[in-house]
Amino acid sequence: MRTLALVTASGAALLTAGAPAPVILAVPADLGAALAVPARAPRPALPAVPLALVAQVHRAPARAHRSRPPSSPARGRGGEVGAADLLARASACEQVSDGEYRTDESASATVPVCGASGAVFWKADLDIDCDGRVTAACNPATDPAFHGDTAFHTSDGRPLDAERLPYVVVPAPGAVWDYTGAGIGGGAVVAVVHGQKVEYAVVGDVGPAHIVGEASYATAKSLGIDPDPSSGGAHSGVTYILFKDSRVSPIEDHEAAMRTGRARAEEFVRAD
Repeated sequence: MRTLALVTASGAALLTAGAPAPVILAVPADLGAALAVPARAPRPALPAVPLALVAQVHRAPARAHRSRPPSSPARGRGGEVGAADLLARASACEQVSDGEYRTDESASATVPVCGASGAVFWKADLDIDCDGRVTAACNPATDPAFHGDTAFHTSDGRPLDAERLPYVVVPAPGAVWDYTGAGIGGGAVVAVVHGQKVEYAVVGDVGPAHIVGEASYATAKSLGIDPDPSSGGAHSGVTYILFKDSRVSPIEDHEAAMRTGRARAEEFVRAD
């Protein structure tokens, strides 16, 4: 008996890939001549193709689901100097006033004016100033202590609008301290810090010579402080940083005050 191996081309590939052995067919010897066919040159063996690779060719690639890497903590809105930066710079006080201020008529004098490179600052409360132009929020009906004027006026000569313009009240020049001798005047830019928020305001009004800690309705509202002139305000925890020689004109240009404030805050934080 002779054996005839019937192996197809695809069978060769399967052999290469480790498939089962080919089928062996046994035939009688005398049938060999009848079945004989002219010999052909053997086909070259097909290159081995791993089945795993074939599967990969026909598999749609998985869509990448990428998440953004966690961002580093911002210094503030848009990356500018934030509340923590300003408070860190104002953590120590080099007193420049000849005495200390009260936060209210009945309070003891405990608030000094501190000096720093290009600025002065103090830490106090925030009473609501609604003085100036009559508006829906600021008028004699909403504020028993309402006064229809401010120490500094807009470019057209009118009182400031406490409801819409962030401004700060400075104490009148006196024995404790004189703001005019420190490069501060109407329209000077102030960074007001409360909690994690910073508002850039201007010096817009002048108050009693022995009290500090007052800002406009708009300033309080932007800092998340209740702006009601009769019941709102903050009892403590407000820092006022006044930048020397930083006058904004016209005084009502809040966008200019913010631009100047951000630039001066950067200088204040970076100063030696």
